[in-house]
Amino acid sequence: VTPNDIRVVITSQSACASCHAKGACSASDVSEKIVVVSKSNHNYFVGETVKVLLKQSLGYKALFLGYILPLIVLLIALFSYSAFMSESKAGLLALATLLPYYAILYFFRNKIARQFNFDIEKIS
Repeated sequence: VTPNDIRVVITSQSACASCHAKGACSASDVSEKIVVVSKSNHNYFVGETVKVLLKQSLGYKALFLGYILPLIVLLIALFSYSAFMSESKAGLLALATLLPYYAILYFFRNKIARQFNFDIEKIS
């Protein structure tokens, strides 16, 4: 918690994270993500449990940019290339077509990130 923003740590756990045998298993997976939220009028404290909120339309936008549009690009490239070359070459070239797409997303990541405004609310 700073005067200007709040950093929220989101801990995502796999389904087996609560298993008693997770120490002996390599399948257990726990990862942390940090979300920066502009400070609102409420008082929040370090260690407090909160709910992270995102407008549904922004969730759909993330889904479109991350999954749907790349699938469309892949399928268009695959069908276009397969008309002129063998399936294996067309498949590899179609996959290679995604490299510039994700490079462009990476290049504009800060601009895209500014569009995603998270909010938080206290959990009673």
